[in-house]
Amino acid sequence: MKRVVVSDYTFPDLVSERAAALAGQAEFVGLQCKTEEDLAEAARGAQVLVAQFAQVTARVLDALAPRATVIRYGVGYDNIDFAHALKTGKTVCYVPDYCATEVADHSVALLLANLRRLVDLNASVRRLEWRGVQIAAEVKPFEQTRVGFIGVGRIGSVALRRLTGFGFQLCAFDPRMTEAQASELGVVRVSLDELFEASDAIMLHLPLTPTTRHIINRQSLARMKRGAIIINSSRGGLIDEAALGECLREGRVAAGLDVFASEPLAADNPLIDAPNSILTPHIAWYSKSAISNLQNLVAEEISRALQGRPPRCPIPEAAAG
Repeated sequence: MKRVVVSDYTFPDLVSERAAALAGQAEFVGLQCKTEEDLAEAARGAQVLVAQFAQVTARVLDALAPRATVIRYGVGYDNIDFAHALKTGKTVCYVPDYCATEVADHSVALLLANLRRLVDLNASVRRLEWRGVQIAAEVKPFEQTRVGFIGVGRIGSVALRRLTGFGFQLCAFDPRMTEAQASELGVVRVSLDELFEASDAIMLHLPLTPTTRHIINRQSLARMKRGAIIINSSRGGLIDEAALGECLREGRVAAGLDVFASEPLAADNPLIDAPNSILTPHIAWYSKSAISNLQNLVAEEISRALQGRPPRCPIPEAAAG
């Protein structure tokens, strides 16, 4: 009998996923695996593995049935050894579109709150101060503010469109974006170096790959304008957190961050008490409808896998490099 295994989940129930498995005449198991050993044992011989945050390592992939399908609950897939999955003939898919507007809106909210110094102004008023001009001293009009996008894919393009009505100067670095696409979005294509040097704010909207890991590092931070704002609702590993923490403490940059290299944050994380930053608990994806949307789309992917049909959203093979 075929088996569908959910490695871990943070949802109230797995009704949709279970129904899809049973309709496909497969056994269904929903777990909360904590270790690689637990997951490898649970996944042994399964035709479908659904993972949320669990690390799907080479060992776990090798335990699956030949030509098994791995489904990631969500947009990112850096918790899956995708290169090994390709090498061993496993299919890996994800759900990149279940919360595009939510993540884009959260990113824009972090940007606007930083640009207008809302957190600092709120704290000042609650201290019974009335020092608005002093706190907002460096605030620029939006028309004089350049926002640079690194990545203008599904989520980045939504966030960019959200910002067009504010009058920002918009630029972007994305090797896949054509001049025609840039014109349609109203954004100027620039090199990565130019983006770092010229932007007042930088929006990260790209996957975490070996190439993009720590794209924000000591070298790129040194190229940025003093006071530049870094917004990240994509993947924590895009940022060298130790380097960013130093810059935040020195007042060289500001940040709005929803994702981190290790979650939840530990007490010794260099960002946990850093000034000039707004931190949120990996919640950009959330809305009341996002969870059910995600689970329903995963359930549909389970059905496709059990029927031997290709996935709706396979991870592109280029992501392995």
